[in-house]
Amino acid sequence: MKRVRAGVVVLLPLWRCEDSWIRPFARYLLRFLGFIFWGMAVALACGGVFVILMYKNYRYLFQESFFCLLGWLAVAAALILLPTGVLAISISVRSSRYQQGALMYLLVVLLCLEMSSAVLAQFYSIWMASELKSTMGYLVYQYNGTHSWGPGSRAMDAVQRKLQCCGVQNYTDWLTATAASWHLPDEKAHVPESCCKEKNSHCRGDLGHLEQLFQEGCLKKLEDWLSFIMLYVFWCCTVLSVLELLASVSNGILMRHQPFHDLRILDSSTFF
Repeated sequence: MKRVRAGVVVLLPLWRCEDSWIRPFARYLLRFLGFIFWGMAVALACGGVFVILMYKNYRYLFQESFFCLLGWLAVAAALILLPTGVLAISISVRSSRYQQGALMYLLVVLLCLEMSSAVLAQFYSIWMASELKSTMGYLVYQYNGTHSWGPGSRAMDAVQRKLQCCGVQNYTDWLTATAASWHLPDEKAHVPESCCKEKNSHCRGDLGHLEQLFQEGCLKKLEDWLSFIMLYVFWCCTVLSVLELLASVSNGILMRHQPFHDLRILDSSTFF
C-alpha cells in the first residue's frame, strides 16, 4: 500500500506539470476557433444563399425539389455557428458547466447538419449533371417558337439570357427545330431571340448572322456553375467538421479539468 502511494505521489507532479500547458492551450485553441466559426458562418451562409438563388433562377431545370434543401441546411448551420462561436470564446475566458454542455450540444447538431450538407453536395454534383443534359435537351426539342409563352419555352429563354449561351452543346442544337414547327412564315432555320447578344437590337435569331448570336452552349456553363457551388459547400462543411472536432476535444479537456461539485469527493486530493 505504501509503494502504491509513493508511486502515485511521484506521478502526481508529472500529471500536474502536463496539465500546466494542456489546459491553457485548450483555452487558446477554443478562443481561436470561436472567431474562426464566425468567419466560416459567413462563408457557409453565402454558399447556402447561392444554392437557393440557383434553384430559384433555374427551377424548371431542377426537377428534384430537394435541391433547395441543401441551401437551407447550409443557412441553418451558418446561423447556429454564430452562438457556437460566442460560447467558445466565452468558455475560453471563464468556464461554466452549463456553457460547456451547451457548446457540446451545438457542436453535435452542427456536425449532423454539415455532414448531411456535404453528402447532398457531393450527390447533386454527380447526379444533376446527367439530369441537366436530358432536361435541357427536352426543352430544346419541345420549344414552340420565339414568341411562345409555354413554361418550358420561357425557362429555356431565361437560361439563355442569364448565361449568355445558345442551345445545349452549342447553337447548332436549334437546327433540328424547323420553321414549320415554330410556325414561322419563312423556311429558314432560326434560333430563339434569347440567343441574341444584347448589343444587337435588330437580331431576330437568323443563323445567317452568327456574329449577333451567342454560340457557346448552356450545358457546360450551367454545369461549371453548379460544380463550383457544390464544391464550395462541400469543402466549407468538411473544413468546419474538422474544426468542430478540434473544438469538442478542447472543450472536453476543459470539462475534464473542471469536475462536477457533487463528485469532488473522488478527487485524488481526498485520498492522499
